[in-house]
Amino acid sequence: MATIASTVRTADDAKLLRFALKQDAIGSGANGVVYLAAAAIFGRLFGLPAGLLYPVGAFLVAFAAALLFLASRPTVSRPAVAVVIAANIAWVAASVELLVADWFPLTTLGVALVIAQAVVVAGFAALQITGLRRNDS
Repeated sequence: MATIASTVRTADDAKLLRFALKQDAIGSGANGVVYLAAAAIFGRLFGLPAGLLYPVGAFLVAFAAALLFLASRPTVSRPAVAVVIAANIAWVAASVELLVADWFPLTTLGVALVIAQAVVVAGFAALQITGLRRNDS
């Protein structure tokens, strides 16, 4: 019976995984800062309430900081990366739900934003999954 290590073995083994985590951090952090700085403007532009964008922005900034911390560790925690992947999958699912349930009067630009973010976040999750799998071999 094979055992699964709880950390990724070396910095070299984790190259793709660290890259994926850092790219996710850059995208999440940038979105978070923009949401916090311009929630009212973005709310009108995209059809989203500013009251939603402030906490989402704060979450994204904190999430980005956690991703950078995780990527900077000498060994990357597999359970922590699994939580990141789950969060990214939840973001994609929530994005689909937001569109299907028609929770907010999104503008055309708002719909495009939600779709684009979901696609990018799904890409981050896929890269993170691939990074973990490369370390299994």
